[in-house]
Amino acid sequence: MYNTRGGTEFTCSLVVVDMAALRRLIKGAPKPYFLVPPTFLLSHRGIASKLFVGGLSFYTTEKGLLDAFSQYGQVMEAKIITDRVSDKSKGFGFVTYASEDEAEKAIAEMNGKDLNGRVIFVDYAKPKLAIGGGMPIARGPPDPVDKLHFKDTGTEN
Repeated sequence: MYNTRGGTEFTCSLVVVDMAALRRLIKGAPKPYFLVPPTFLLSHRGIASKLFVGGLSFYTTEKGLLDAFSQYGQVMEAKIITDRVSDKSKGFGFVTYASEDEAEKAIAEMNGKDLNGRVIFVDYAKPKLAIGGGMPIARGPPDPVDKLHFKDTGTEN
């Protein structure tokens, strides 16, 4: 508090923020553990094994997938991939086991078996590649065609 000559009091606080330092702090800070799903942590430590399940019936639910695969071990997650627009199944999904032994057992037992009237195939899921990352990059108009090239070959536009 400051006292001026007229006897009035006011509070003044000045905060200076270094935006570059703030950006570095936010960008470099690790995510709190409670924001990261446990399946992410397990799969990146090499403990959990994720399986790809193809050839699923369009009537198979995630609960049905979980029930079918849980007899071979502890299923951490059972996920059926759906179309974004229609919200219908795309006919494949993923099952994540707590251990590699359980996943191997499930592959041996479930690959080629019937589930809800369809023969499914089961294999280890391939790692997801981070290519593109969302919105396409606008690159501008195409380069002009070099007419000299066409004159050399004997054809021209």
